[in-house]
Amino acid sequence: MDNNNLETIVFGGGCFWCVESCFNMLKGVKSAISGYSGGHKDNPTYQEVCTGETGHAEVVEITYDPAIITYEQLMDVFFFLHDPTQLNRQGNDIGTQYRSVIYYKDDAEKQKAELALKTSEESGRWAGEYVTELAPFEKFWAAEQYHQGYYNENPTQPYCSAVVGPKIQKFKKHFGELGMLNTD
Repeated sequence: MDNNNLETIVFGGGCFWCVESCFNMLKGVKSAISGYSGGHKDNPTYQEVCTGETGHAEVVEITYDPAIITYEQLMDVFFFLHDPTQLNRQGNDIGTQYRSVIYYKDDAEKQKAELALKTSEESGRWAGEYVTELAPFEKFWAAEQYHQGYYNENPTQPYCSAVVGPKIQKFKKHFGELGMLNTD
């Protein structure tokens, strides 16, 4: 991986535990970090974000090598991992902190995000109209350390075994068949 040509993308697709876990398995992804973005409070804590009063979404900041994995491939994974037709929720996780959102850094990235959103919606993967928010990126706040790699450290925690684990297995089957997963 060429560290000089790495790019980042920030988006939210519900609870960051499974999103972060899945992206860290992809070839070309140097890191996926759970955190918060899109709100009005500096240095928010998990407890504050969970109230829905900070305006932040649970997000993942992905650092990747575009020579190995493209923005479009990352968007395909993003739309695979969550239901972009659910407003401010994913399953039983309810609140604005679980919204579907893509943060873009400039007009070129906004255009790529708009195209990815349109392509996914037209694919028919999810029934219904997409509610994914497109918003300018302002600041990413890394979540507390115990959230990083949470599923890997806590696979038997009830939420992880009931929700995250099955989603990861579905992800591994699909993207493994496409040859997109790290083998180490």
